[in-house]
Amino acid sequence: MKKPELLAPAGTMEKLKVALLYGADAAYVAGKSFGLRAFGGNFTREELKDAVGFAHALKKKLYVTLNIYAHNSDIEQAPEYIAYLDQIGVDAVLVSDLGLFMLCREKAPDLPVHISTQANNTNWRTAEAWKALGATRVVLARELSFPEIAKIRKQTDVELEMFVHGAMCISYSGRCLLSNFFTHRDANRGMCAQVCRWKFALSEEKSPGEYFPIAEDERGTYIMNSKDLCLLDRIGAIARLGIDSLKIEGRMKSVHYVASVTKIYRETIDACLAGEDVTEMLPIWREELEKISHRPYTEAFYDGGHAEGTQNLGTSKNMQSTEFVGLVRAYDENTKMATIEQRNHIRTGETVEIFQPTLPSFSQEIKAMSDPEGNAIQAAPHAQQIFRMQVESPVEPYAIVRRNID
Repeated sequence: MKKPELLAPAGTMEKLKVALLYGADAAYVAGKSFGLRAFGGNFTREELKDAVGFAHALKKKLYVTLNIYAHNSDIEQAPEYIAYLDQIGVDAVLVSDLGLFMLCREKAPDLPVHISTQANNTNWRTAEAWKALGATRVVLARELSFPEIAKIRKQTDVELEMFVHGAMCISYSGRCLLSNFFTHRDANRGMCAQVCRWKFALSEEKSPGEYFPIAEDERGTYIMNSKDLCLLDRIGAIARLGIDSLKIEGRMKSVHYVASVTKIYRETIDACLAGEDVTEMLPIWREELEKISHRPYTEAFYDGGHAEGTQNLGTSKNMQSTEFVGLVRAYDENTKMATIEQRNHIRTGETVEIFQPTLPSFSQEIKAMSDPEGNAIQAAPHAQQIFRMQVESPVEPYAIVRRNID
């Protein structure tokens, strides 16, 4: 069984550090332009350079997205940016636009290029064509079934990457026209308005002002609201198939999301590669995935290439069983005091769980809190407020502090 790369999203430097510390082999990020998540935080040029350094110090990889569908104005700015990415040593760029692909080959011929899922990579001839042009990896479309993926793997030796977890668009391979049509924000250039999560009804040309529901309840109709992809139960089969990289969606998701999903898939991959029977662990891992903000999970097209059961017709709201309340910044092993950055209102008397990159997780009651100067406080109500608390077991930087939601 070939060990697949675990590839995690990172919208900011903090999320990048969390992704790699919680077990990702590589992370994908975007600069301030050319990426498809214009509102995901993203990296300045200096931050991109620092991100490369951080990843490489851990012997891990950093990929940068250039996956917009470029207009003429984008093409004019691209050559210098591509040369900069090559200069700072990014491990690959992701593209979907053929013009940007050729620019990458011309301006940085030694820089590996991965072909984004938005290029509609649905068959092995397409994968072979990109390989012939010089691509080193092809990201498969999310509309593919397992038999289709297996055939592509059999017919080509180019590296293959596939999504295993995260939000999905109703649009084919994520290529959306609705955002532009309704809000003049071009999803194919990074400014998606998530129109597919809106409430919709049918109207008829000869009945102006009349709107007809499609399967509606008191919360509305969500005919284009996709469930979230989760292929946790299929990791063993995917690894045996020889897929090179397993990708998690979510550059706009929270630190809590990145940490939890990355760690669960890291544990799953490692267990499968070790030949362990994961039957007993799967319910525990699934429970962990329920703790983060998500929509109902689906395996989407994996079993046969059809969309039945992939849409959530009841609500577009997320669900979660825990909420993120703090991030551990430091730990003093002599005093057993943890320094924590608040991410949600927290107070003494609450029971929290501490979820960690490598150390065991544990739960405890917060019996006392203090400010950085040692003054006792009862609560941390302010955004990103720094406080200290005694912990019952050792903790490590970037551990997640979370509490159950009633």
